[in-house]
Amino acid sequence: MKFPVLIPNIFDHPFTYTSDINLNVGDYVEVPFGKKIINGVVWNEFENTQSKNFTLKKVIKKLDVNPLKISTINFLNWFSSYNIVPKGMALKLHLLSNYAIENKPKDIFIEYESTVKSSIYELNNEQLRCFSALLKKNNKFNVSVLQGTTGSGKTLVYFNLIKDKIKKNKQVLILLPEIGLVGEFEKKFIDFFGFKPAIWHSGITKKNKEIIWSGVVNNKINVVIGARSSLFLPFKNLGLIIVDEEHDQSYKQDEGIIYNARDMAVSRASFENIPINLVTAVPSIETFHNIKKGKYASSKLHKRYKNASLPNYEIINLNKIKLPSQSWISKEIIEKVNIHLKKNDQVLFFLNRRGFSPHALCKKCLKSFSCPNCSINLVYHKNKKILLCHYCGYKSQLSKQCSIGEMCEFIFCGPGVERIYDEVKKNFPLKKIEIFSSDTMNKKSSKDKLEKIINNEIEILVGTQLISKGFHFPSLNCIVVVDIDLTSQGHDLRGAEKNLQLYHQLSGRAGRTGKPATVYFQTYNTNTGMISDLTNSNPDIFLNKELEIRKQNNLPPFQRFISLILTGEKIEKLEQEANSLKNFLSNQINGKILGPVSAPIFRLRKKYRIRLLIRGPKSLRLQNSLATFISNYKFPNGIKLSVDVDPISFN
Repeated sequence: MKFPVLIPNIFDHPFTYTSDINLNVGDYVEVPFGKKIINGVVWNEFENTQSKNFTLKKVIKKLDVNPLKISTINFLNWFSSYNIVPKGMALKLHLLSNYAIENKPKDIFIEYESTVKSSIYELNNEQLRCFSALLKKNNKFNVSVLQGTTGSGKTLVYFNLIKDKIKKNKQVLILLPEIGLVGEFEKKFIDFFGFKPAIWHSGITKKNKEIIWSGVVNNKINVVIGARSSLFLPFKNLGLIIVDEEHDQSYKQDEGIIYNARDMAVSRASFENIPINLVTAVPSIETFHNIKKGKYASSKLHKRYKNASLPNYEIINLNKIKLPSQSWISKEIIEKVNIHLKKNDQVLFFLNRRGFSPHALCKKCLKSFSCPNCSINLVYHKNKKILLCHYCGYKSQLSKQCSIGEMCEFIFCGPGVERIYDEVKKNFPLKKIEIFSSDTMNKKSSKDKLEKIINNEIEILVGTQLISKGFHFPSLNCIVVVDIDLTSQGHDLRGAEKNLQLYHQLSGRAGRTGKPATVYFQTYNTNTGMISDLTNSNPDIFLNKELEIRKQNNLPPFQRFISLILTGEKIEKLEQEANSLKNFLSNQINGKILGPVSAPIFRLRKKYRIRLLIRGPKSLRLQNSLATFISNYKFPNGIKLSVDVDPISFN
């Protein structure tokens, strides 16, 4: 008998194999492919080929694994079409290193046994109202948005929804945007439920991944907490998907196979016919639009847990204050922080820039130091004493031969968190101060550091946006935004939306236990209305304004953007090919092609980058037609095309 088998490779179709054993759609099989032996899945369609002069190879064996569900196969097919990704590469996301995991002994899953303990946490009236509304929709596909100010107890609401699913022996997937959030979240989960969830992200070991993959496909693991890739696990009995911090841009995979995990989670829930809850303090503009259209249901928590008040806001106008040279913190801020410290308040200085300085310059020859692989400046990291590229990872010592003679003498333009740390240390020498960023929190010591922060053993934090995500610091009652103007610069389509989400998340870290809290904004911008809009307790006002601007200008979510990025080593050849591709696609797809233009980061990892942007109707027909024409287009050697449907970043 003949069977179509999809393999995890760059092909958009299955291959035909023969087998003496009876196989069904979804069965995992071992097959010869070229000179290799590889795992594949019996698919639900045959390859489209007219050739008859070839010898069919034979399936080696059927693997001892529960078959892949038809609903998951349908999801992977749709995923492939939507994101213009070969079906084989979609399957690659599902398999582990190109192979399936055969059944393991049952006793290996003992630590994941889901016996739910009695909860000591009671829902208040507002939480109970949201929980009841969501529970009514907890049996079939629907998208519900649980929106509430930071500290309102959203997690407690959906934990109770999860409990309902576990009692029915259903599996639950909880998506988190950052690996760094998993440890703290796992603690909350165990504290509430009394058992250990499976953790899935790029940092766990191959052995643990195999155990979890096998446990999920055999319904031996009920709850998975994971990053983007956990969405492709072979759930046998999935009953609920939670997307926490649904607005977070980290859900966008922007390298390799490009996709938005939040949007793909909604799609998978649809194919599985199960509910999905999007959880946020400030929804993404797409989610907000879907709520307004009635496509998504919405439940709101207006009050903080135990009626804790929201922080106050104060604007420090730097136009009226002359800051000392090489200083970024005003005397007024120092005075206010001292008052907070006397009250035993924890303090956060916020600046969304890693390192010491974003720009190192020789004061003699005026040479600046940029990455040799990318068209961006190297960032100086004082703690490591290196210049670092935050895109490709290139490192260089801060030691250069000056063109004028001898060695360069460096000056640093602009601050990063390390530089703010030095200034804070100078002004508060007796206080325990720590940096909170991805450079410092991915280390083994991060667990101990978090505990010290929670226990108020660290009095002052200097942090990037990482601190705004999912952490609970009971004593944090003073936040200083060192320079709000930095995040307001640039021409990012989503800049206003990002800022709204960032500052709501950030301010939500303060005052969560009931003590009065204040967020201070240092700014040179005389338009204080902008800050008022960003900090309004009702973000819907700002989102409505933003949505109207998008509508007037035919921008997402009212139209679809598809970004085509061509990369290559030779500029002239790349420019020529970009124009050829545009001419090839013109008048063949239902969309307007903008460009080609140089990408803002023109050179990345030694490759030049040119961008085309397609703007068209929100219909899968746009992707289907584009995929057809791209597959028929022959790129010369050395030039690669990357396709990004619904781009978030335009770098």
